[in-house]
Amino acid sequence: MNQITWLEGGTEHSARWRSESGWPAPKKVVAADDTMNADTAYRLALDGTALLWRGDFQNARQLLNALVRRIDHKSERAKRPKPGKAAATPTELFHRHRLQQLQRARTLAMLLIPFDAGHTIPLRRAPGVIDACNEAYGPAGEAYVASLRELLGLIGAHEWRRKGVRIPALDASIHPWYGVFSPVRGEYVELVAQAPLPPHGTKLAFDIGAGTGVLSAVLARRGVQRVVATDMDARALGCARENIARLGLSSQVEVHEADLFPEGRAPLVVCNPPWLPGKPSSAIEYAIYDPDSRMLKGFLGGLAEHLEPGGEGWLVLSDLAEHLGLRSREQLLGWIAGAGLEVVARHDIRPTHAKASDPDDPLHAARSREVTSLWRLRAAG
Repeated sequence: MNQITWLEGGTEHSARWRSESGWPAPKKVVAADDTMNADTAYRLALDGTALLWRGDFQNARQLLNALVRRIDHKSERAKRPKPGKAAATPTELFHRHRLQQLQRARTLAMLLIPFDAGHTIPLRRAPGVIDACNEAYGPAGEAYVASLRELLGLIGAHEWRRKGVRIPALDASIHPWYGVFSPVRGEYVELVAQAPLPPHGTKLAFDIGAGTGVLSAVLARRGVQRVVATDMDARALGCARENIARLGLSSQVEVHEADLFPEGRAPLVVCNPPWLPGKPSSAIEYAIYDPDSRMLKGFLGGLAEHLEPGGEGWLVLSDLAEHLGLRSREQLLGWIAGAGLEVVARHDIRPTHAKASDPDDPLHAARSREVTSLWRLRAAG
């Protein structure tokens, strides 16, 4: 069991360390309270020293905001172009941005909060977080320590799960669980809602990597009599089952644990893999980053043998990776052809999320050209 240890009042203490992001337990920990100023806290965090908070909870939140301002100020200074230095390529900008995100996350993760058994926080003005923590961590029969930043993420995820995300194509809401990617970018859902179904496509469909179950639900609402949804992640499986049941679609949609494909063939197989090749730095990033394009290649490589004659595979994919220099269109087309597939048609849509039109975003040049596509594929021949 991962433990965190620290000295306080001349006595060594220890507690369980929790981190859904996979951060190791900090090796250097000091107790901190309302008397610590932000500059001192920032220096300690940069040095890798964690601060176990003993003061007012709301003051801890204010301190975290102060750390964010200092990190952002340092980042803005680093962005200023240096005279005579060549402009960075999109790929260099992307990797620099990823490194800054990782460093930022590590620094902010240094502000820690103690928890008693049962997910209660023994600090003044601490909120009730039992439901949010139970959803992410499960029951807690012992005391533990976690980062304040992660706790705020848990609280935010709990609100998303409680309120849901409105999906116009369903005229209903999808309720994402913590650690399961939320369908806030609705353009890819619209593509699946509007693309013409292949012959016999209303009989059976496979939804590969179902996540929240949103695409399975859209297919069922479009009249597909039976949808088999698969995922490998336990939270995704639970989340999809709950959403399907909430929408009254359990008689049409089955949710199974599987690595990509279920057994058999279908006239329609749909997959929305992570859009960027790269190594995830936390559990939630597995919905964004696909190490060595494993899921994308796996879907393409196994699609032909899981399609009924005349069936179609729908690959939902953004071209952001192409604009960032992480994958070329020629590579993608080569993987499609190499898997014995051909392109029937492609349906494109422009993203409408805020970053696509934000000139201050570090990756704005690539995001402003991004297109999300539904590639309709079939077995060549």
